[in-house]
This record gives sequence, structure tokens and C-alpha cells, in this order.
Amino acid sequence: MPKILGIIGGGQLGMMLVEAAKSMPEHISKVIVLDPTENCPAAIAGAEQIVADFKDKNAIVELSLQSDIITYEIESGNSEVLESLKAPVSVNPSPATLRIIQDKFMQKTFLKENGIAVPDFLPIESLDDLKRKVGSFGYPILLKARRDAYDGRGNFKIENEGQIESAFRLFEGKHMMIEKWVDFKMEVSVIAARNTNDEIATYPVVENIHSENILETTIAPARIDSKIANDAEDIAKKTMEVLHGAGAFGIEMFVTHGNQVLINEIAPRVHNSGHHTLQSSDTSQFEQHLRAILGLPLGSTRLKHYAVMRNILGPKNFAGRYKPITIENQKGVYLKMYNKNEAKPQRKLGHINVIDVDDTRDIDALIDKAEKIRDSIKFEPLH
Repeated sequence: MPKILGIIGGGQLGMMLVEAAKSMPEHISKVIVLDPTENCPAAIAGAEQIVADFKDKNAIVELSLQSDIITYEIESGNSEVLESLKAPVSVNPSPATLRIIQDKFMQKTFLKENGIAVPDFLPIESLDDLKRKVGSFGYPILLKARRDAYDGRGNFKIENEGQIESAFRLFEGKHMMIEKWVDFKMEVSVIAARNTNDEIATYPVVENIHSENILETTIAPARIDSKIANDAEDIAKKTMEVLHGAGAFGIEMFVTHGNQVLINEIAPRVHNSGHHTLQSSDTSQFEQHLRAILGLPLGSTRLKHYAVMRNILGPKNFAGRYKPITIENQKGVYLKMYNKNEAKPQRKLGHINVIDVDDTRDIDALIDKAEKIRDSIKFEPLH
């Protein structure tokens, strides 16, 4: 019997999960999303919507009563409420895993205890504690809010003693941690999935380029040698083995100048750096996530084409409703907008996938093409 799928979060990731679900009518009959923004992107894509906060206990319970399976596209859900839900509804990835990942200190501790390499880190209890511990790693050092932080929000790079107090005040009232600054040569990630039968599959390692802590470009495959690629994929597989529950995970990593691979952060959901799979891979990360939580065999993760994904972010000098975005029709170029009618500076509004359909494997040419297309996009006010 086809299942009713509940999703906590109805942003662009939820939207693309809804689109993937529509291609699997024999397995999923309906999608319901819980999101505080009325007429969110996933609802526009065809999901029913419960309008409520991600942490709203009553709304989560209501979602559970209407769903056979619950998943999430954002880490902000109430893991305690999700853990309390009773059969027959199932929740994947596991709420216990969500609880660990929601707290960056717990996440790093869990990984370290399981023998997975991460940057050095310490908890911070007070301003005096921060002043004492900052010398453990030397400058620069990263101060992090342990919860509710993404896209660099909740991170502060402390470069000298004079910044300690202002950095602490920025996160005052929140649980914090410090992390040793990693002088990395590259940021990479692996999309990994495990289904309910413990089958694990990983996509090829991709290279990520950030600007102001927000992902700007993903290059598939990453420009690394086979040893680093194998190390990253092995770390991703080991991570999936020790975490509980099914689904697709985005595992972000640093490659140091000494070619050591360290986990930066884990997202227990489909991930921005996996958007290229919509056109580059045998199975998109969104279909893979659904196959995983439904207990179906995982799809092939083969990279059919080299690809570059370029995010379309809201311009810094414009906010408000904007005219529809279009681009020139070109072979191997795919524009995906997220049905967000209002632009805000640095808001993720869409992405472009540029695919190597001619199999030239010229990554530089793909990057250049993606940049030129992105630069051609202009946001004009909608009057």
C-alpha cells in the first residue's frame, strides 16, 4: 500500500522531496508538510500543509496522526516529541540521531567517541571559561553556538584577545563551544544514505566553495586524488554505520594541507551539495532519501556526468518581490527556482546545474559556464 509521507520543513529541500515523491506514486500517495510559512515551497509543489512552528508539539502530533512515515528537511524539529511518537507512524532518520546532531558539541563528541576524526573542540560555560580555554588552541579560533545555527550563522572567528568578549556577548544565553581553526585546503562533502535494511550507499565526493559561510558552488566530482576520495567515502560509510536510522545525510568535511580528512558537520537530511544529483546521477539524493526511509533498495549513485551546481542567492542590495527568473535555453543547463517570491540578501532562491553532457570532463569550463549564467541573472522589482 502507498504511504502518506509527513515532512517537517517545507522549504526548497521539502519541495524537491515532494517532487521526487510524485514520481513514486506506487510507494507514496500523499505528502503533508509542517512549516510556519504559509504556502511554503513544498506546498506550492503539491503537498498539503500544517502551518505551525517546527518545534510545535501539537502540530508534530497532528502530523503523526495523518502520516505513515515522518522525515525532515531541517534540523529544527522537536526531537523529544519525535522520540515520543508511537507506532504505527515511523520517524527517519532516527530522532535520537537528530538529537545528537542538533547539538554541535554532542555531535563532535559522538563522532570522536566512535573514532571518527574531527577538529579539536571544547565546551564553553562562561566568559571566564572562554578566556581560559582560548589559549588551548591558539588564534584564530572558532566560537560556535551549539544549537540552531546553519550557513555560518552561529559561528564567530576570534582572531585576537580583543575579540573574546564581543564574541561571547554575541551568543550570550546560548550553549557554546570552541573549535580549533582548521587551515584547510578544500571543503568537500559526501551524500550518504542508509535504508531501513542497513544497506549503505555513498555518492562520489564533491568539492564545495563557500562565500561568507554560505555554499556558493559544488563541483562533482571533487578535484582530489583517489586516496583522499577513498578516505572521505570511508569516513562517510563509518559515520552511517554508527548513526541510527534511515535516510540521506550530508557529511561535510575538511581536507587539510597534510591531506587529512576531518568531519566538519553532519546534516541528517538531503543537502545543498547534493543538488547536482538531480541531473548528474543515476538516482537523485531526493529519490534516494525516500527509497531509504521506505525500506526500498537504494538506487545507483553512479555519476553519469561531471557537474557544477551554482546557488542563486538573493542580491545584497535588493529585498522584496521580484520578476520571474529565466535563462537562455542551453544544452546541459538546468535552472531550478524554489518558489520563494521574496528575495532577501543571501537567501537561497534557486540553483543552476551545468552538466557535462558531452563528456569532456573539463571542470574549469563547467565552472566558467555556471559563473557566467549566474552573473547574467538580474533581480528586478515586481511592481
